[in-house]
Amino acid sequence: MTASIDPIDLTSRLIAAPSITPATGVVFDVLEEALGTIGFAVHRFVAGDAPDGPVENLFAVRGSGGPHFAYAGHLDVVPPGNGWSSDPFTPEIRGDLLYGRGAVDMKGSIAAFVAAAERTADRPGTLSLIITGDEEGPAVHGTVALIEWMQANGHHPDLCLVGEPTSVHQLGDMLKIGRRGSVNMWIEVAGTQGHVAYPHMADNPIPALVRILSRIDAIELDQGSDWFQPSNIEITDIEVGNPATNVIPALAKARISIRFNDLHTGEALVERIRTICHEESPNASLVARISGESFLTEPGRLSDIVSGAIRRVTGLVPELSTTGGTSDARFLSKLCPVVEFGLCNATMHKLDEAAALADIHALTEIFELVIREALADQ
Repeated sequence: MTASIDPIDLTSRLIAAPSITPATGVVFDVLEEALGTIGFAVHRFVAGDAPDGPVENLFAVRGSGGPHFAYAGHLDVVPPGNGWSSDPFTPEIRGDLLYGRGAVDMKGSIAAFVAAAERTADRPGTLSLIITGDEEGPAVHGTVALIEWMQANGHHPDLCLVGEPTSVHQLGDMLKIGRRGSVNMWIEVAGTQGHVAYPHMADNPIPALVRILSRIDAIELDQGSDWFQPSNIEITDIEVGNPATNVIPALAKARISIRFNDLHTGEALVERIRTICHEESPNASLVARISGESFLTEPGRLSDIVSGAIRRVTGLVPELSTTGGTSDARFLSKLCPVVEFGLCNATMHKLDEAAALADIHALTEIFELVIREALADQ
C-alpha cells in the first residue's frame, strides 16, 4: 500500500487551523478528513457548558475485536503570545525545523500517529484515537467526557499511548510511566475591618493567614518513593488588596499548589491543610480542586513495546520517568495501562515552537512499530 499521508504535511495543516484552547471546528475537520481516508469511523461531539465548555471531542476507531490499542492526544494549544519570528499559525519550514504553535505540543505527534496508522492497516484488532479539544484548559469536558462516551458505547482499550512531548534532549530519551497528582487550594481568613489606631475594634485576618502559611511551608510531605520524586507544596499567591495604610483589612487570601506522589491522595492532603486552617483560625475557610491523582503504570508489556520501538529507531534506551506536570493520562489510567511518549519538549509553550522534521518522521516509524506490536496476537 502506497502511503498517502505525509506527517509533515498533516502537521502543517493542523498548525494552520488555529486552535487555542478550547479547540473546535476546522482543526477537527482536518483530522477527521485524514482519518476518514484510511478507514477510521470518526465520532465527534461537543460536551459541557460555560464556563468550562463547550468542548469539542473526537473518537476514531478502525477494526474490531481484540486487542484494542488506543492513542490519546489533544488538538488545542496554548495562546501563542507576542514576539514570534513568524505567524504562529502559518507553518513554516526553516532549515530542518517546522515552526508553528502546536508543532511539538502536540500536532506533530498526532500527525505521526495518523501516518503510522495508515501504514498498519493490515493489522488485526482495534485501533482508536482519543482526541480532545481541551487538555490545555480546565480539562473538565475533554478526555473525561470522551471516557464516558467510550464506556457508554462499548469501547474498552487494552493499552493506551498518550502522545505528549516527553523527550528531553533528543527523541527517545524519556518515556513517562506515571505522573504525580495535583491539587490547588484557596485559603481565606475573614476578619473585621477597622482603623489601625483602634485594633481592639477590628480583627486583623493577616496574622492568622501568616501562621497558616508558615505551618504549611514547614511541611515535608515525603522524601519520594520508588518511582516518584518528593511531593512538594508551593505557596503560589497571597492577596489582601488593601490600598489604605490606616485600615485593617476584612479579608486575607492565599493559594497553594501541591504536586504529590503515590504516597498520598488528593483528599487526604486537602483534609490535612483544612485542619491546619481551622486550628489557626475559626474564621478560616478552604476550597480545593483536585486536578488528578497520581498514577503509575508498572514497567511491563506496554513500556517494553514502546521502549523496544524507540530503541530500534533511535538506538536509545529511554529513561522510565514520572517527572513533570500532569496530563490527560491521569484520566486514561483508569481505563487501562497507559504510558506517554512524544517529541522533544524544549520549545513547547514557548515562542517559536518548532519540531525537527527528522523527529516527526522518526516518531512515525516508532509509532508504526508500536502499533504492530500492540496489535500482535497474544
